[in-house]
Amino acid sequence: MNCRHCNNPLTLPFLDLGAAPPSNAYLTLGSLSKREIHYPLKVLACDKCWLVQTEDTASADELFDAEYAYYSSCSASWVAHAEAYVSEMQGRLGLDASSHVVEVAANDGYLLQFVQQRGIPCTGVEPTAGTAAAARAKGISVIGEFFGLALAEKMVGQGLGADLTAANNVLAHVPDINDFVSGFARLLKPHGVATFEFPHLLNLIGDNQFDTVYHEHFSYLSLTAVARVFATNGLRVFDVQEIPTHGGSLRVFAGLAGNAGNQPELPSVNDILSREESAGLTLAETYSSFQSRAETVKDDFLAFLIEAKRQGKTVAAYGAAAKGNTLMNFAGIRGDLISFVADINPAKQGKFMPGSRIPIVEPSRIMGEKPDYIVILPWNLREEVIAQLHEIRGWGGSFVTAVPRLAIHSLP
Repeated sequence: MNCRHCNNPLTLPFLDLGAAPPSNAYLTLGSLSKREIHYPLKVLACDKCWLVQTEDTASADELFDAEYAYYSSCSASWVAHAEAYVSEMQGRLGLDASSHVVEVAANDGYLLQFVQQRGIPCTGVEPTAGTAAAARAKGISVIGEFFGLALAEKMVGQGLGADLTAANNVLAHVPDINDFVSGFARLLKPHGVATFEFPHLLNLIGDNQFDTVYHEHFSYLSLTAVARVFATNGLRVFDVQEIPTHGGSLRVFAGLAGNAGNQPELPSVNDILSREESAGLTLAETYSSFQSRAETVKDDFLAFLIEAKRQGKTVAAYGAAAKGNTLMNFAGIRGDLISFVADINPAKQGKFMPGSRIPIVEPSRIMGEKPDYIVILPWNLREEVIAQLHEIRGWGGSFVTAVPRLAIHSLP
């Protein structure tokens, strides 16, 4: 396999999690009797451009189909993050009724609803039918296609060029990263700004966040790699912010490559690039040594669950997150170790976790069964989940997280 960006042969291993079904391919009661398709989950690093990427396995239309069940609005903290972003961008860029905002991967309208409320014209791009329908129900105009250069050309022809484009947690999800990025360069107006948010590879490595690796993520991104991809495809990074979402992310600001005079590069860009170099993100050994760290996290978590079972303790989980599926399938966890997964998202309730086939239930099940331990699978939402389920102190329950290392959180 060659690098998806620079076509360099890929020989540097990063992580091998065996084989698993796609992490968002939740099962229904009717599909439990059918065979699940497992794909290899192996990640390599390019030692030329430093783009970290999965081996070619499933196609994007297999991963993001009509049954795709991730709805952004189910997380209150994520919706608040989106509202703060819109407020900041309106102030920074002077967006008004004469502007046009495009969000790629608009999901259920969690962000564009705040653009719309401010009287700023906006358009969403969202290929998954269920989430696109939810956005349209909020009155948001949504194009139900995958984004790339061809769609950007069509949108510009329809007068939908953008003063601001937002692309949150989608840059890692695209198989053809060059086509995707070149689409933004085509869609932007001459002085337009594109922002991209994505989990920072620096944190993935530093905090053992191997569970963020799953088939829907084709790439794992550093600013070092992203700046090179952008430069090749007509964009220029001029600012970058570190934000706390998803265990530590970057918000990258980019403009058209020929617009340096109006968007001078800020010191933040060099600061992050220097930190990445100091942390070894341009050294092969940084990538080749990560496998053993992931295995330690997996082994410790599995040992905890086995010991809890031996002691007669009951264990449930909260949050049917894709990262949780990665962890449980890598560790080989099944329903004898975790009895159920509670989730607030109605689209997931009544279904089963892919691979492990553990049932997904309403959060009220926790209050009914009073498990001794609740494993928080979306560890990045730990504080939000603990606040929601504080009642477990009534029966002496404890929360557990496995990443970045096994931790038991007892409430006072």
